[in-house]
Amino acid sequence: MGPFQIRRMQLDEADAVRALILEGLREHWGTMDPGLNRDLDDLVAVGGDRLVLVAMDGPHVVGTGTIVRRSERWAEIVRMSVDSGHRRAGVGRLLLDELVAVARRWGVERLVLETTAAWTDVVRFYARSGFTLTHFTDGEFGRDAWFEMKLVD
Repeated sequence: MGPFQIRRMQLDEADAVRALILEGLREHWGTMDPGLNRDLDDLVAVGGDRLVLVAMDGPHVVGTGTIVRRSERWAEIVRMSVDSGHRRAGVGRLLLDELVAVARRWGVERLVLETTAAWTDVVRFYARSGFTLTHFTDGEFGRDAWFEMKLVD
């Protein structure tokens, strides 16, 4: 495996990115309803306030992450996913580092993200990567853990 290339998703990779995210959700939840993930149907809708990155292992998409600018002051990381065969190989960290770099280039003051609190390996990953757990919320699918990284002191 590797070295991995991190870059902007190309239009013809949208189906592979969608499949990667849905497979990750299926793995975590044991089942998956694509109807609950309608935002994945429009991955190619990109603009100045949204960027979808991919991690490539040769010609294969093995990871993805999206950053969305929510205001002039903050942005959110969404839809991080790494292929199960490429976990613990540094793919997630490379993606996360580039998403943080994008947020810095955008000039936002803080970066937030959420994940399912029961996914303890993911929670630990974000904490080790410099994000601070800010709070939990309870919703339809369980408890979510919210994280923040301040980019400006």
